[in-house]
Amino acid sequence: MGYGPTSKMLVNPVDGCVQAKNVVPGSEMWTLDGDRTVRTAVVDVTAVKARTAVDVVTDHMTFTASPDLLLCTPDGWVPATDAAGKTVAWTPARKLCRERLTIKPGYEFGYFVGATCADGTVHKNYVSLIVNDQGFASRYAAALTACTGLSARLEPVGRPSGYLKRDVAGFRVRVVSSYLSVLVRQYVGGDAHHMRQRFPRVVLRDTEMFAGFMDGYVDGDGCRVTWGNYEGRVSRLYIADRWSSRDTYQPEEHRLQLQESSWIKVHEVRSRPALGTKPFTFYDYRLAPYPTFLLNGHLVREAR
Repeated sequence: MGYGPTSKMLVNPVDGCVQAKNVVPGSEMWTLDGDRTVRTAVVDVTAVKARTAVDVVTDHMTFTASPDLLLCTPDGWVPATDAAGKTVAWTPARKLCRERLTIKPGYEFGYFVGATCADGTVHKNYVSLIVNDQGFASRYAAALTACTGLSARLEPVGRPSGYLKRDVAGFRVRVVSSYLSVLVRQYVGGDAHHMRQRFPRVVLRDTEMFAGFMDGYVDGDGCRVTWGNYEGRVSRLYIADRWSSRDTYQPEEHRLQLQESSWIKVHEVRSRPALGTKPFTFYDYRLAPYPTFLLNGHLVREAR
């Protein structure tokens, strides 16, 4: 039987990271199921002493554990002692405490994504929209709340106008959520800047969602005109209401929820013998329903 981390290594219970020696039966631990974080419960804890450990050096840290501790790689589980040069599953430990959202698909979700892509701002921990049109701001707030469950409201603000050379009245909708801001970046290819974002193909899941996206994008960065209303040689973009009946739309399957895991590299594994007469203490957890846990964000399990 193999064992896990040494006593002072940080693991990730749901209540916040602690040293491995402080985990007790009944604790809930974070782990990964595919690319999403889930909870698993500690059924039993065992401590064993041994004279040899390994230091595992990854992209983000160095941790000390039993040579038999298993790490998750794209090709399956491998012992820590054999992990050098491989990639292993990981999630940012500092983000485990943030509130997770359940995204509701539909027209409102499409509208939120479209309006955000057209006229919104995505910061590292918030998403906001500042516009002159109160009706547009109200529709955006309602759509955001409907698809995320987050409370969104309008705030009157002043906006500088380069044309008028003065501030004009506007309205802001702002929600603080690092989960949502990262999720929007995922939808648009990792960079939410308007000049670098990609088309958010997640809105192609169904016609209702795509219709919401187009309405939100046009409200944010377009204008509605009637046929024949030309002013000189002005270009117009028309979106026909009959687009869905032309059999050109092809639905695509894309994930709505945040991808919380990634792959990082193990650069080195160093053997570490105990110094003097004091051996290492390794901690083994028996868990259910998932047999895995996070060691400072790294997905691991004991060899059995």
